[in-house]
Amino acid sequence: MIGNNPQFPQYLGMDLTQYVLVSLISLGMALAFIVADRESPTSRALAVGLAFIGISTFLGIVVGVQWAIPLWVTGWFGLSESIAMIAILEWIMRVRRTVPAAATLNTRTGDLVVRLGQAAGVLYALLSVFLPEVRARDFLGGLGYSGALARPGFWLFVTPILFGCTCAVASLLLLLNRRPDRAERVRVIAMIGAIPLLGASLVVPLEYSAVVIVTGLIFFLVGAVEYHVLQGQRGQFMSRFLSPQVAKLVAERGLRHAMQVNSLEITVVSCDLRGFTAYAQAQPSAKVLQVLREYYDAVGGVVAEHGATIKDYAGDGILMLVGAPLPQDDHARVGVEIAQKIRAAVRPVTQSA
Repeated sequence: MIGNNPQFPQYLGMDLTQYVLVSLISLGMALAFIVADRESPTSRALAVGLAFIGISTFLGIVVGVQWAIPLWVTGWFGLSESIAMIAILEWIMRVRRTVPAAATLNTRTGDLVVRLGQAAGVLYALLSVFLPEVRARDFLGGLGYSGALARPGFWLFVTPILFGCTCAVASLLLLLNRRPDRAERVRVIAMIGAIPLLGASLVVPLEYSAVVIVTGLIFFLVGAVEYHVLQGQRGQFMSRFLSPQVAKLVAERGLRHAMQVNSLEITVVSCDLRGFTAYAQAQPSAKVLQVLREYYDAVGGVVAEHGATIKDYAGDGILMLVGAPLPQDDHARVGVEIAQKIRAAVRPVTQSA
C-alpha cells in the first residue's frame, strides 16, 4: 500500500503494509482475550481497548494517509483513540476492584484518578471532532515536524493524552500498593510499561509509530500471558480441593477475597486416617507422601462434586466447609453425604497402602 494523500506530502510513497499488520495484531489480541474469558467484564474492557487501538491505527494511518479523506472526517477517526483510552482505563478500574485493599488504605483516590483519565479521553474526542485540522497538522506524528513543541496545537492535543496516560500509570502504581498476588502484579507492571509506548505512538514520526505500537502491545502481552499461566496453575491446583464454583472465584478474585469474613450458617466436616501416625513412623517418607497425595485427591474429588470447600490440612487431617464461601441451603444434608462418600472414596487408598 502506498500513501498518496496530498494532505500528508511527507509520507507520499510510503509503504503502509506494516500498519495493516499492526492493526491485525491488535485486533487479534482483542479477539483472543474476549474468547478466553468472554464472561469477565474485565476481559471485555481490555478487548475493547485493544480492538480500538487496531481500529485507530487502520483509520488514522492506513486510511487517513492512503486516501484523500476530508479533514472533518479524519477528525471523527479520533474517536477510536478516545475509546481505546477510556476502555483501557475501564480495564484498570475493574482490575482495581478485584484486588482487595486493607481497611487502612484509601481506594477512592485511585478510582478518582481513573475517572479523571477517562474524562481526558472524552476531551480528546471533542477536540478531534471540532479541531480536525489542528489535530492532523500539529499533533499526529508531531515529533516528526521541526518546531513541533513550539506549536500550541500540539500541546492542545497532547495534554489530554499525556494526562490520561499519567492517570492510568498512577492508578496502577496505587494498585501495587495493595500488594496484589504475583499473577496480578505481573499483569499490572506489564500495563505500566505498555501505556507510555501506546500513548507515544500518536506523536512519534510515522515511520517509527508501528514499532512503538507493537513494542507496547508485546510488552503487555508478555505480562498477560504470564498472568494467565499463573492463574491457570492456581486454578488447576485449587480445582483438586475446591468446587468448580469456588475455584473460579479464587482464580478471578484471589483466595483472600474468597475466604473473607462472612456470617453464614454452615456445616463443618472433618476427617483423618485412623492409625496414620503409627503408619507414618513405620513407612518410608516417599510411601507416606504418596498415600497422602492419593488421599487428598480422593477427598478433593468428593468435595468438588458437592460444592464444598477444603479450609485446612494438618497431615492426614482435613477440615471442610459446606456452605462457605458460597452459601448452600441444604448444607447439613450435603455434609452428611460428603462424609459418607469420603469413607467410600478413601477406602481403596487405605487398603492399597
